[in-house]
Amino acid sequence: MVKPDAARLLEEQFSSPSWQPQVVVLSGNTDCYQPIERKLQLTRQCLQVFLKSRNPVSIITKNALIQRDVDVLKELAELNLIFVIITVTTLNTELARMMEPRTSTPIKRLETIDVLASADLPVGVNIGPVIPGLNDIEIPSILKLASERGARFASHTIVRLPYAVKDLFIDWLQRELPGRAQRILSRIRAVRGGELTCSEFGKRLRGEGRIAEAIDQLFETNCRRYHLNEKKLSLSTQRFQRDHSRQMKLL
Repeated sequence: MVKPDAARLLEEQFSSPSWQPQVVVLSGNTDCYQPIERKLQLTRQCLQVFLKSRNPVSIITKNALIQRDVDVLKELAELNLIFVIITVTTLNTELARMMEPRTSTPIKRLETIDVLASADLPVGVNIGPVIPGLNDIEIPSILKLASERGARFASHTIVRLPYAVKDLFIDWLQRELPGRAQRILSRIRAVRGGELTCSEFGKRLRGEGRIAEAIDQLFETNCRRYHLNEKKLSLSTQRFQRDHSRQMKLL
């Protein structure tokens, strides 16, 4: 599904008297740098609206296509209006191809962190989803390489499998990694109270139990080792400017 009027609707929203400047997150559910973005440039158009209105924005993506928009991102960064998170799920190229076939390779994602950091953009790395028994062992290596390329911040999320996602994941696991499937599912259940998912706030992203605690400790230890999350980032809402001419048209 494509929203061709996204930039226009965003601009209308920013022009509305009811809009209060706040950080808007792109890619909360669906990556805003899907392959079709190369042609349609909807994300780039939206970024230009953010810049025009001086409204802060945060981006999370798995795709190196974001490098195309460094010029706009750099202008946003100069006004403290942007924060970018690059998700690195694994450093194993073969595993990445199996898990995320339509996304950039691990090498390209690390390169993207380097490119953004070199342009003085605040950039972080997200390890997600962490799948116990599959890629949790890679946490130290991912944090090390991301830090070396200029990442300043890091986060991680534990896999959860709600609704139909559960069946799709189990089918994928049994097809691609049959020898490890049961062990991985057992470990996921261990961090989800015996289930494969959890919607409870405070637990849905981090899990619970000894395995989840061990993953947390591994993550935090290596964040300290590689000097990640040492400073708190706060984007500016003070520069927001409303387009009153468009507001009059709306009225």
